[in-house]
This record gives sequence, structure tokens and C-alpha cells, in this order.
Amino acid sequence: MKAADDLRLLLLAAIWGAAFVFLRVAAPVLGPAWTAESRVLIGGLALLGWLRLARIEVGLWRHRRFYLVVGGIIIALPFGLYSFAAMHAPASLLSIVNSTSPIFGLLWSAAFRDERISWRKAAGLALGVAGVALVTRHSQAAGDALLGWAVGASLLACAAYGVTGVLIKRMKEKGDTDGVSPRAMAAGNQLGAALVLLPVLPVLPPVATPSWIVIANVLALAVLASGVAFVLYFRLIAEVGATRALTVTYLIPLFGVLWGRLFLGESLPAAALGGAILILAGTWLVTRS
Repeated sequence: MKAADDLRLLLLAAIWGAAFVFLRVAAPVLGPAWTAESRVLIGGLALLGWLRLARIEVGLWRHRRFYLVVGGIIIALPFGLYSFAAMHAPASLLSIVNSTSPIFGLLWSAAFRDERISWRKAAGLALGVAGVALVTRHSQAAGDALLGWAVGASLLACAAYGVTGVLIKRMKEKGDTDGVSPRAMAAGNQLGAALVLLPVLPVLPPVATPSWIVIANVLALAVLASGVAFVLYFRLIAEVGATRALTVTYLIPLFGVLWGRLFLGESLPAAALGGAILILAGTWLVTRS
């Protein structure tokens, strides 16, 4: 990787690690539905504007089925779950649990017979499970029942992230992705997610009136974590390939813990940090080609 690619990778990890801090500030005020909706709507519109300037076709109407299905499953659902989790769990803890997404990706691929689980990958799964157990142990020791639910919601979100490859492959076989570029997917899927979340908004209204700090965090979550970050991510994929771009998974928890400590005063016990090491080791084994 070139120095510029290394810089993009670090910047991407820093932004996605900071996303959990933004969530932690915004979600307790806006609630899960409005936090997720604000993120995907503003982020999707920002990306759409950028793509228009770059003269890249998105095809919102032509590919509406693809955007609604994929946006609903791998964006609306996990963003809503993470927004709920951020109401009750530290940002640093959520960034650690997020690293299990590739592990769930392997499980989905194996379930649909797209990939066989080797002994090495089985060892990675075992390490990931052990890491999650340590993180969950921290949640139970904290004496907050909702903290345990928050970890569970985060794991469900990672399971939704993990199905991405399987889902897109199936839709590609049906021709639903014909003519859709990865950058167009980033915008279209978020706008599709915004439509999917609309019916939930009246049911789960904001908890309180947002302050300027909350609004600023929502904008950062949308523009940076859902807008700029996707531009960086797809540039990395184009420059170094999807496998190397996936190494951002290993760096996000480091930044998540760092930003949580600096901006929110969070600290994690040794059990949670030990769990993070096991999860990252398991993810490395699972994603290693």
C-alpha cells in the first residue's frame, strides 16, 4: 500500500471509530429511529449531491428494488439497532463488538454454501465467540440489564452487516445490480434505508429536544461517517482491493476506545479489552485468505 492509501485507511478508521461517539451523544436524545433516519437521509443526500457533481448515475427509480431491499436490511436495521445500543452502552464497547461483522459474514456464507469453514476459520470463530463472551461478562457485571440488551442489539447489527455479501450476490444473480456502481450503491442504499425507516418515526419519537451539540453530532454522523467515509472506502477498494480495505476492521476499535476515552471519559475493564483482542484475532483468522 502507498503512503496515501495508508493515510486514507487511518482516516477511515478514525471516522468510523468516532461514529460511535457521535451515536452515543445523539441517540439518548433523538432515540433509535430518528437517529438512524437523520443519519441515512442526510448522509444519502450528501452523497447523492457529490455523485451528481461527479456526473455518476445513481438510478434511484430504476434500481429502487435493490436499494430498498439492501438499504433496509444492511443499513436501516443495523443503524437502528446501533442507535438503540448507543443509548445504553459505551461507545468504546460498541466499537469493539462491531469487529465481529466479518465473523458473521463467514457464518452467512457457510449457511448459504458460498464458503466452507476451514480449521483456521473455525478457530477464528471460536476466538470471536470467546471474545464476545468476555465483553458480555463485562455487561452483566455492570449491573445494568439494558447494557446487556445493547450488546445483543449490536451483535444483531453485525449479523445484518455480515449478510451483505450473500445478499448482494443473490441480487446480482437476478440482475438487480446491473449498471449499479459501488459509489451509487452507497447513496442509493442509504436513501432506500431512509424510506424504510419512515413508518417507524411516529412510533418512536425523539426522547427530548436536541441541543446544538446533539445536532452537530448528528451532522457529523451523517456527513462524515455516512458520506465522506464511504467515499474514502470505495477509493481504497479501487486502489488496493476489497481485502486490504477490510483491514479497517482491525483499526476501528482502537480509535473507538481512544475517542471514547478522550471525548466521553469512558474506560473499559480488562475483561472487555481482553475480549477485544480475542475478537480481533478471530476476525484476522476469518478474513485471512
